[in-house]
Amino acid sequence: MSEFTAIRVLWKRELLRFVRAKSRIAGSLGMPLFFLLFLGTGLNSAFSGTGGNYMEFIAPGIIGMVLMFSSVSSGMIVIMDRQFGFLKEILVAPISRLSIVAGKIFGGATTSILQAAIIMALMPFLGVSFNLSGMLAAFAFMVLISTAFVGLGIAIASKMEDMHGFQLVMNFLVMPLFFLSGALFPLNNLPGWLKVLTLIDPLTYGIDGMRGALTGSSAMPFWVDFGVLALFCGAMFALGAWLFTKKNS
Repeated sequence: MSEFTAIRVLWKRELLRFVRAKSRIAGSLGMPLFFLLFLGTGLNSAFSGTGGNYMEFIAPGIIGMVLMFSSVSSGMIVIMDRQFGFLKEILVAPISRLSIVAGKIFGGATTSILQAAIIMALMPFLGVSFNLSGMLAAFAFMVLISTAFVGLGIAIASKMEDMHGFQLVMNFLVMPLFFLSGALFPLNNLPGWLKVLTLIDPLTYGIDGMRGALTGSSAMPFWVDFGVLALFCGAMFALGAWLFTKKNS
C-alpha cells in the first residue's frame, strides 16, 4: 500500500464515519444555531443603533466555533480507535506513522469544514448576507483553522488514554479560546489586558480573517491574520504528528 493510498483510505474512513452518524450531524448544529437565533437576534437591535448588524458580525465567529469544536473533538476518535483496537491494526500496516496522522488530520478537517458549510448554508435564511467575492479567502481560513485544531486534538489525545479526561481538557482549553477570539465582540477599544489575551489566541486571527473576507470588516490586515494562522497550523500539524509517532513508536 502506497503512502498516498493510506492517507486517502483513512481520510475516506473519517468522512464515512461522519456521514453515517446522523446524530452527530444534528448535534453539531445545536449550539451554533442557538447562538445565532437567541444571542444574535437578541443583540441585533442594540447593534442596529450604531449602524451595524450583529447577526452578520457574529456569523464568522459562529463558523469558527463550529470548526474549532469539531476539529479538536476529532482527537477523541484517536482514543476510541486505540481502545477498540483499530489503531493497533493500522499501526502494523506497512505505512509510516506520518501518513496515519495525515489521513486523520485531513479527514477530521474535511468533516469540520462540512459542518461549517451546513451552518453557512442556513445563515441566509436567518438574514445573514456574505460578500461572495470573499468566499475563496474565507475557505482558506476555514482549512487552516480546521487543520490546526485537528492537529491540536490529536496532540492532546496522544498524551491521554481516557475519553472523559480528554473531554475535560478539551472544554478547559476550547471555551477560553472561543470567548477570547473576538467571535462575539469587536476587538477594537478593548482594555489593554484583554487585548493581549485576544492577540495570544490563535483563533482570533482565523475569525478576524474570515470576518474580513465575508463582511469586509476586520481588525487586522489580511496578511497578519493569514500569516499567524498558517504558522500555528504548521506548528500544530507537526506537534500532532510528533506526539502521535512518539506515543505509538
